[in-house]
Amino acid sequence: MEAQLSGEFSPLRHRGGPGDEDAFPEERKQWEQALARAGWTCAGWPKEYGGRGLSLSEQVAHHEQYARAGGPGRAGHIGEGLIGPTLIALGTPDQRQRHLPGIVAGTTLWCQGYSEPNAGSDLANVQTRAVRDEATGDWIVTGQKVWTSLAHESQWIFVVARCEPGSRGSKGLIFLLMPLDQPGIGIRPIRQISGSAEFNEVFFDGARAKACDVVGKPGEGWRVAMALLGFERGLSTLGQQMQFMHELDLVIATARENGAWHDRAIRDRLARAWIGLRTMRCNALRMLSGADSGRLAPESLIYKYHWSNWHRDLGELAMDVLGAEGNVVGDDHHRQRLQTLFLFSRADTIYAGSNEIQLNIIAERGLGMPKEARGNV
Repeated sequence: MEAQLSGEFSPLRHRGGPGDEDAFPEERKQWEQALARAGWTCAGWPKEYGGRGLSLSEQVAHHEQYARAGGPGRAGHIGEGLIGPTLIALGTPDQRQRHLPGIVAGTTLWCQGYSEPNAGSDLANVQTRAVRDEATGDWIVTGQKVWTSLAHESQWIFVVARCEPGSRGSKGLIFLLMPLDQPGIGIRPIRQISGSAEFNEVFFDGARAKACDVVGKPGEGWRVAMALLGFERGLSTLGQQMQFMHELDLVIATARENGAWHDRAIRDRLARAWIGLRTMRCNALRMLSGADSGRLAPESLIYKYHWSNWHRDLGELAMDVLGAEGNVVGDDHHRQRLQTLFLFSRADTIYAGSNEIQLNIIAERGLGMPKEARGNV
């Protein structure tokens, strides 16, 4: 990593990832392919599918050292960490043969078509429709997805859609693999408060998914979608935490440089942030027992709630450490990184399931509480 993050790739050190996904897009695509040539994409996948077959402990080391060395946010992480493992676990031999090699090579980038304007935290409320073309067997898709990360840089999207008229909730859904470069698909960037535009709206107007690109059976889309989310909260969480540690180090360094370190309350908050991050790591290691199957231990139920609140608090701490300087807009890269941390982390407790939804999930699935009892807690 030290040797590779030099020369043409030196600007990529600690760049990319949530809040910074639109940084150096072309260079990060080249980085993906450089990783692939060295055999470091999909390192945890079985060797028969192009991976290295690393053990769980080796994958932990890989993710943590990658992030510690300043490895850029992976442009191919949705393919490698989400749809790839899902196809290995639930896809057909044909789907694996057609789709996995491009992910391993770093040449095919994927995005996730889950959230909709009225189906964000309540994912089961998806209204995007898929109707079977009886003549070809294809599925014709109409609807809209939103907050689709890196759709403008991707070649493929996996989509959860409603295939049974009149169905509600998690029933009657289908899980589709769709090429983005086709008639009937439009992509519109969403400009965020931080100034970046890594998210998109994706519109489907008669776009097609081939019959051979249905994962599972029609009507089983929810089962496949939930298995995929199990992989999402798997090993990659440790790399995320190393990025958090880098951000915390930036906040601490700033506090030492500008004198905020001498404020006892600031030092106490920095210590609590460090403790919270170590607690997060321990819980991540504990919950990984079922990661190979996409089924995580019950401890995973608290993970998103924990990290999103921790990260939001770190963003607020960063601004308090900057003080009045945090209000200054300029070309100071160090200050900009902390300002972006604050602005982007405001959304952490909303996307991928809001705090309120996460607490409901913990109550229902973790504590077994009936709905009528939750209001008394």
